[in-house]
Amino acid sequence: MKIGYLGPKATFTDLAVTTMFPYVEKIPYRTIPECIDAVSNEEIDAGVVPLENALEGSVNLTLDYLIHEQSLPIVGEIIAPIQQHLMVHPYHAHHWTEVKEIYSHSHAIAQCHKFLHAHLKKAKHVYMTSTSAAAKFVSEHPHLPIAAIANRLAAEEYGLTIVQENIHDYDYNHTRFIIVRKENEPLKIDSPLYAGDKTTLMVMLPKDQPGALHQVLSAFAWRKLNLTKIESRPAKTGLGNYFFIIDIDQKMDDVLIPGAIAELEALDCTVQVLGSYPYYII
Repeated sequence: MKIGYLGPKATFTDLAVTTMFPYVEKIPYRTIPECIDAVSNEEIDAGVVPLENALEGSVNLTLDYLIHEQSLPIVGEIIAPIQQHLMVHPYHAHHWTEVKEIYSHSHAIAQCHKFLHAHLKKAKHVYMTSTSAAAKFVSEHPHLPIAAIANRLAAEEYGLTIVQENIHDYDYNHTRFIIVRKENEPLKIDSPLYAGDKTTLMVMLPKDQPGALHQVLSAFAWRKLNLTKIESRPAKTGLGNYFFIIDIDQKMDDVLIPGAIAELEALDCTVQVLGSYPYYII
């Protein structure tokens, strides 16, 4: 089996894939659209891309590309902690407080603001395309007094020494990664990390109808369907036109969710099932 993911190697997406699929062939892709396109073109069996981060919010490119460009079903979800570590070339391990520059992705540096302000206030921040690229750069310049912020897989991949673990400001930071396939069939994963099932819908409201969103939510409420997320995105058809992404905290059944969909369609809403799938928490 070939699993594609948003690269490069040793990113958090790679870490999620490695944890869930330790024995498959992993293929990194430069961008989210390239990974999703590879699934559609059957170059790989499945793709793993980020969907949402607890601090940064939704990855809009993923949502928009699945809605507007490649309508692939979501067949699984991986929720992984984002643990940032400070790492240096082994040559600098004993005097890491003297580093002059910190390399990482801009989001990672922002997520570690408190530690950097307290311990490396004078070090310059250098933004890279990914945390993995930062670790690679540090490994390739052993004599420069520099450090990287990245995950443990990056330290192992590029032979760096972690000098301070878990330097992120918030311990509850997690990222949701979705698994997409050409066929609407979940991958067979026998894992103790299984945590439940969910169903994701795209709902387009009818135009100029007062109370439409209230009616949509009521279709789920009276059926006691628990919604774990509702988010609006531009429909790209003009100002004021939006669709909603709705996550339901259960898998597709024979009565409740189909009944809610039928009620929404009776209200002149457009409804698309993006996937009904298991999710796993690392």
